[in-house]
Amino acid sequence: MDIFVLILPLLAGWLLDKLIGDPSWLPHPIVGFGKLISFCEKRWNKGKHRVKKGACTAVVLIVFIYGASALLIHGLYAMNLWIGVAVSAVLIFYCLAGTTLINEVRMVFMAADHSLEEGRRQVSRIVGRDTSGLTDQEVRLAALETLAENLSDGVIAPLFWYLLLGVPGMLAYKMINTLDSMVGYKNERYLQFGRWAARIDDIANYIPARLTAVLMILSTGRLSLLKFVGRYGNQHASPNSGYPEAALAGILNCRFGGPHHYFGEMVYKPFIGNNNRPVYSSDMRIAVRVNRFAEGIMVIWVILCLMAAYPFLPL
Repeated sequence: MDIFVLILPLLAGWLLDKLIGDPSWLPHPIVGFGKLISFCEKRWNKGKHRVKKGACTAVVLIVFIYGASALLIHGLYAMNLWIGVAVSAVLIFYCLAGTTLINEVRMVFMAADHSLEEGRRQVSRIVGRDTSGLTDQEVRLAALETLAENLSDGVIAPLFWYLLLGVPGMLAYKMINTLDSMVGYKNERYLQFGRWAARIDDIANYIPARLTAVLMILSTGRLSLLKFVGRYGNQHASPNSGYPEAALAGILNCRFGGPHHYFGEMVYKPFIGNNNRPVYSSDMRIAVRVNRFAEGIMVIWVILCLMAAYPFLPL
C-alpha cells in the first residue's frame, strides 16, 4: 500500500468540501448518527441509573461506528483499491464542514444587513441559543463565535483524528461530537444521561481546540496573540471552546461572551476579550480568511505527518 492511499482520499475529500459543501439534497451519515442517538435517548433516558445508561449508550455507539467503518474500509480496499480510495474520500468529505459553516456565517451577515428579524432567523440555524431577543450586534457576534468554535469541531478535530486513526477515527469523532450536540447539555433532561457524552467530547477536542487557536494565529503571523489566547482561552464554560474563540477575538480585537438564553434559561458566559466594539461584515471577511488559511495549514501539516510516519506504519 502506497502513501497515496492515505493522502489521495484526504485531498479528494477536502476538495469536495471546498467545491460543494453539504448540499441539502445529499443524504448525510451524520443524520443517521442523530437518529441512532435519538432512538437510544428516548428509550433509555428515563427511570433510574441514567448516568450509567448514558455512558453505555455513548461508548457503544462510538465503538460501533469505529468498528463498522474500519471493517467497511478494510473490506473495500481488499476488494478493489480504487473503490476503497473513492469511498474513503466521500467519507472524509462527509466529516468536514468548513465550507458549509462559512456559507452559513456569510448568510447571517447578509441577512442582518437586510433586517434584524432576518438576521435572527438565519443565526438560529447555527446556534443552540434562543435568538428571538438578540440585538443586531449579538446576532453578528453569535455567528463569529460559532465560526471560531466550529472551525475546531467541524474541520481541525476531524483532520486531527484522521491523522491518528484514519477514516474510522474521523467517523468516531463525528459520533462523539454529535452525541455532545444532542445530549451533552446541563439541563434537567440531559444532565445525567449526557454526562459521559459531554466528557468524552471534552477529551476528544482537548488538543484540537488548542491546535485550532494556534493555527488561526499562525495564519495571521501575529504570534503575540498567543499570550491573549493564554489569558482568555480558559474563560469559557467549555474547557475547549474558549481557545478558538479567544484566538478570533484577539485577531479581530473584539469581545465575545456575555449572557445568553438556552432552553428558556439564562446562561452567563464570561467575556472573552475586552474591546466591546461593534463588528461588521468586514470583520466576518477577515474571520473567513483566517478559517481558510488555518484549514489549509492543517491539511498540509497532516500530509507532512503522514509522509514522515509512513515508513513506520503497519501497512
